[in-house]
Amino acid sequence: MSVSSLPTVRKKSKVVKPVLVETECQPTPERRTHSQFVGSKPARVLRTVQALLNSGDIPQTAADAAERWYQDYVFGYCGYKEFSPEHRPSTLTRHDAVSWQIVRGKAMARITDVQQALGLCAHQRLRMMLVDELSFRAMGVALFPTLSASSAQRKIAAQCALVLEQLEAFEAFARKAAKQARKNKSQPASA
Repeated sequence: MSVSSLPTVRKKSKVVKPVLVETECQPTPERRTHSQFVGSKPARVLRTVQALLNSGDIPQTAADAAERWYQDYVFGYCGYKEFSPEHRPSTLTRHDAVSWQIVRGKAMARITDVQQALGLCAHQRLRMMLVDELSFRAMGVALFPTLSASSAQRKIAAQCALVLEQLEAFEAFARKAAKQARKNKSQPASA
């Protein structure tokens, strides 16, 4: 076999398409047709918490507590944290792998504390609402299969509102306890 009988391989010139760099990630058009989005940055699916807030069933502080719980859950289980566009990073500390895992462990401890304080049923409802982003109807069908869809939806909406208010109260209590512990720690012990 001679070299001239081998097929020649020619390199094709590579066409480089310009990449559009957006300053903000947006949902795809297909995703936008299937979900409603809240006008926040980053864009998020209109969740049950927002529906409860819009209807006046929960106060803004309960919605904020839900957002903090969600951030802790995502950070603890997935290992990343989402910051708002207005976030200013601290220049005082930089995390290495060990300190990052310590902070992540503290987030998991907060999730566990909430689960122990409010119970497994409340934890399941929080996870279904915030992490799985299920609608009231989908949660109602999953949790109350024998009830009609509208009854189950009303029942689960009331339960979710109650859980979010309990979460808010638990966080307020935990903040007060931490503040008191810091105060007691800073005071010298008298003999």
